[in-house]
Amino acid sequence: MQPDDTPELRALYEGFEAMHLMPLWTQLGDLMPRHPKPKAVPHVWKWADLLPLAQTSGDLVPVGRGGERRAIGLANPGLGGHAYVSPTLWAAIQYLGPRETAPEHRHAQNAFRFVVEGEGVWTVVNGDPVRMSRGDLLLTPGWHFHGHHNDTDKPMAWIDGLDIPFAQQNDVGFFEFGSDRVTDYATPRFSRGERLWCHPGLRPLSGLRDTVASPIGAYRWEHTDRALTEQLLLEEEGQPATVEQGHAAIRYVNPTTGGDVMSTIRCEFHRLRAGTDTPPRRDVGSTVFQVFDGKGAAVIGGVTHKLDIGDIFVIPSWIPWSLQAETQFDLFRFSDAPIMERLNFMRSHVEMAET
Repeated sequence: MQPDDTPELRALYEGFEAMHLMPLWTQLGDLMPRHPKPKAVPHVWKWADLLPLAQTSGDLVPVGRGGERRAIGLANPGLGGHAYVSPTLWAAIQYLGPRETAPEHRHAQNAFRFVVEGEGVWTVVNGDPVRMSRGDLLLTPGWHFHGHHNDTDKPMAWIDGLDIPFAQQNDVGFFEFGSDRVTDYATPRFSRGERLWCHPGLRPLSGLRDTVASPIGAYRWEHTDRALTEQLLLEEEGQPATVEQGHAAIRYVNPTTGGDVMSTIRCEFHRLRAGTDTPPRRDVGSTVFQVFDGKGAAVIGGVTHKLDIGDIFVIPSWIPWSLQAETQFDLFRFSDAPIMERLNFMRSHVEMAET
């Protein structure tokens, strides 16, 4: 239903261009598609490829002021060379060598760390040293000073997740340098935040005010593992405890609100029994998984990707996906779901099996 091409119409369009105007009728399909058409594409980064590159970076690139972190961002091939894993999320492998210290800084962007292997590093968040160990989720909410120190003779790598693309595209970012070291080189087994908040079903009277981000600095693997194990055991006993048959899952939550651990990022952990396939689904927004243990596959946009421990993959908005477990299959997941839900853009569709 476009108008006929005439000299008058061409003159009109030239006037639009001169005045920095663009008519909706020529761009409706791009601006308002019938369904999401993401520029980001599904992609898998193999841990077996990432880790050697991070190790080489450890030999060649120092940690200190300027670069601040030895972190290697995962750049989605569909996003034009930006170090974005999706339009809203940033993911990276970070590497800290033996006895190294990453200096303190803070930024408006929210961040977390997830450890797929290794130990020996403490992240110091607002002066509270937090141990980093395999299977732990560590939080660094926005505008919290943080640095890292390795107390061992071995290097350590982990993944970082942040909302950098969302913050950058909306011009909300701030950054500030802190100490060139860290404020506390202690190596406690449990951080002060854990000692105060990590008692099941109990909330300290000294902390009754709700907080935007969770006050818990570390969500420990032993609790995650136990919760998933109990879900599957209850399922065996005939109790409705899993999200799907053979599929246990938990969401990490802010104990002051019961909501997500941070305002822009949702974190979950999923466990599939060997032989379990999840139904195909689509979700508005971006999701990133890292395989924590076991073998399996992800079917994303009709393509099957075989996966091993440490592999990271991204699912862009409204792309169909499902999981297949060859062995028991454990996966950490993070997404921009809090943004999509708060703005009322969230929509999901799960394909139900025919009966």
